Amino acid sequence: MEKSMACLVGAIVILWCCISHVTSDASDHRYMKGDSVPFYANKVGPFHNPSETYRYFDLPFCSPANVEEKREDLGEVLNGDRLVAAPYKLDFQIDIEPESYCKKRLTIKEVAQFRHAVLKDYFYQMYYDDLPIWGFLGKFDSEDKDDQSGAIVHLFKHVHFEILYNKDRIIDVFIRNDPQAVVDLTENKEVEVDFTYSAKWVETDTPFEKRLEKYSQTSSLSHNLEIHWFSVINSCVTVLLLTGFLAIILMRVLKNDFVKFTPDEEAIDDQEESGWKYIHGDVFRYPRFKSLFAAALGTGTQLFTLTIFIFMLALVGVFYPYNRGALFTALVIIYALTSGIAGYYAASFYYMIEGKNWVKILVLTGSLFSGPLFFTFCFLNTVALAYNATAALPLGTIVVIFLIWTLVTSPLLVLGGIAGKNSQSGFQAPCRTNKYPREIPQVPWYRTTLAQMAMAGFLPFSAIYIELYYIFASVWGHQIYTIYSILFIVFIILLIVTAFVTVALTYFQLATEDHEWWWRYVNFLHESALTVFLIHIPPSANDFDFGVIRSFLCGGSTGLFIYGYCLYYYYARSDMSGFMQTSFFFGYMACICYGFFLMLGTVGFRAALIFVRHIYLSIKCE
Repeated sequence: MEKSMACLVGAIVILWCCISHVTSDASDHRYMKGDSVPFYANKVGPFHNPSETYRYFDLPFCSPANVEEKREDLGEVLNGDRLVAAPYKLDFQIDIEPESYCKKRLTIKEVAQFRHAVLKDYFYQMYYDDLPIWGFLGKFDSEDKDDQSGAIVHLFKHVHFEILYNKDRIIDVFIRNDPQAVVDLTENKEVEVDFTYSAKWVETDTPFEKRLEKYSQTSSLSHNLEIHWFSVINSCVTVLLLTGFLAIILMRVLKNDFVKFTPDEEAIDDQEESGWKYIHGDVFRYPRFKSLFAAALGTGTQLFTLTIFIFMLALVGVFYPYNRGALFTALVIIYALTSGIAGYYAASFYYMIEGKNWVKILVLTGSLFSGPLFFTFCFLNTVALAYNATAALPLGTIVVIFLIWTLVTSPLLVLGGIAGKNSQSGFQAPCRTNKYPREIPQVPWYRTTLAQMAMAGFLPFSAIYIELYYIFASVWGHQIYTIYSILFIVFIILLIVTAFVTVALTYFQLATEDHEWWWRYVNFLHESALTVFLIHIPPSANDFDFGVIRSFLCGGSTGLFIYGYCLYYYYARSDMSGFMQTSFFFGYMACICYGFFLMLGTVGFRAALIFVRHIYLSIKCE
């Protein structure tokens, strides 16, 4: 396993080298006066719907006979980038007076297209020497914001570029529209339009190495930093209070329990056992649905490893603003490379609890997360195809992803499973398990699984909810998030709170003589979202009952709270609308929250297992 980890780390280093600098055709970014500079138009779309974007020439701009497309990497395609040569020619250090690059008579249909785009606040994105540029198509005036039928719509027909340079390098570029140079598109009639542009070069002393700092500094402004640090302090206070509470309560209770359960030898026969000591012969009874449980642990471990590697790349500066597609490339490749970890931990734990069918566990591990993600992708990609949006992946990209899954993910999963199967050891339970399980007494409503889920999910969520807004505004908006160090601190706090809460709830459960802390079997599984992941698993004669996770579910319930926050963010904090954007937001956020559920559930169970082993090692078991 050490060799496998070394290979994985080496692969991550190679990945860093591959994605750390996505550049244009002119990779050194040095030019002489009059040199041609790479200039690409990317996409257009509604400003408030970041997923609903279209190709630049899908709108009736002046399109050349042969559109020159830039060859894109995997991450750029996954990000929805579709770069084509821009209709403007801006050579290095060459000022351009207002000149026409296209005269076109817009038909009634084309006027309607532009009018619809302006009313929907369409913006366009371009890249000049790998520097991002944005601009709006036009403006409109309407007395009623809800009813735009009587709005006066104008299309900008002149674009001015102001380009900053330092010696032989481009530092920054701005785009401005002349509010007077417009064409009226209010009426349904053909319109003659003369599209013009101009350019002005301005020298600056800003070094080339700092040309992207303005994007990074957006989230580092003083007022933003105060909010971020308030989030960290809020999380730290939560951890300290929780740690103090658990330390005082558990140490007091456990100390009394240990005194009670380890009396003098003469009094052993007279002592009646109760509480968590009473179930020492059942607490380490192996759970039902062993294969599903082990697969969830393996997948959660893989996602946890994936998250750690993503943080490592972010902290060393790989994901700088507008490094096109770097994050998506990293996610795909690291997920593929860490599949061996999922196979190893799933198979080793499965055989540790005396599982037999290793093929089944590997199939389940490989499909537990990627299966729902695949079906979600199929639906959303179909929606994107229906909208003819750039979010629809072309067939070639789908084939590449399939080959990565077939030639990298699956073989590594099998190799990891074989290694885990061969390296497994006994479970080493501190207490001998009874032949027949004890009956579990009835518990009050506040100790049921749903109540514990609510408590276990709320506390970790309260430690991260402030930071969630900025993450959502970056992923589903146009804000830039670059304070990865603070985000990493919040992530560590999230793990600590999840582990502590799960340990506390596990103890309270055992104290009520409920020994099913692995899987808690009750009658309301059909009301749980987990039904979709359990229904396809054929139960054996010994595990026919349905149930929901207790320690695992309590640890992962934060994912459900995050999904609840998605509802709040969509309706109260964003202006997203339309079927496509709504489908993408709730569809992919469901997959992300499900991933958090598996990852935090694994963290919670591992913490609970360590705790349970420790307390039963500390008493004298028969």
